[in-house]
Amino acid sequence: MDDLLSGLRMPERVAPGALFLPGYAASIEREALRGIAAICALAPPHHLLTPGGRRLSVAMTGCGAFGWHSDRAGYRYVSRDPVSGRPWPAMPRSWRDLAREAAERAGYPGFEPQSCLVNRYDTGARMGLHRDCDEDDLTSPVVSVSFGVTAAFLFGGAERHDPVRKLAVESGDVLVWGGPSRLAYHGVAPLPRRTHSLTGPLRWNLTFRRVTHRQGP
Repeated sequence: MDDLLSGLRMPERVAPGALFLPGYAASIEREALRGIAAICALAPPHHLLTPGGRRLSVAMTGCGAFGWHSDRAGYRYVSRDPVSGRPWPAMPRSWRDLAREAAERAGYPGFEPQSCLVNRYDTGARMGLHRDCDEDDLTSPVVSVSFGVTAAFLFGGAERHDPVRKLAVESGDVLVWGGPSRLAYHGVAPLPRRTHSLTGPLRWNLTFRRVTHRQGP
């Protein structure tokens, strides 16, 4: 890991309102990977297109009341998988509990995620710097959970040109951001050619968000 700023494997405030929780989800790693396999069997990941027609290198699916979708019509949340026309798979209760507990640990009690994006990173896949701003509810945090190959997570500021912190996110690591960092730019560097004992060359990322202000899960 000499190419990443892994630092101490201790909880750490990486920015105002953003907390890094190394190993927070490590105890449910195998259970989570079984859940990912089950969700992908119902709603296989796809490489979506941006509004400009660029193919994303990360393959995406989701679960919960809403899934995130991108095509030439724009970025948005939808209640059904556009490929199959079926509702998204239900979010596992253990995942919801994990996201809620991690958010509370970071100072955001009462978080009730409505959407979990399930992202598959193959070797070389990356996520450019962007903000999570397609949700109506920007008062709730984002909870990001990593499994599989270690990646370099890039966490910046409110402007695209702000300095970027590079974090080594290992399998089971969790990052929560909200409040003053809710709209921080972030991304993932190209996934290196490595292997993990449970996922092979893959990294899986679960990203939990609340989409609307309405009551209910």
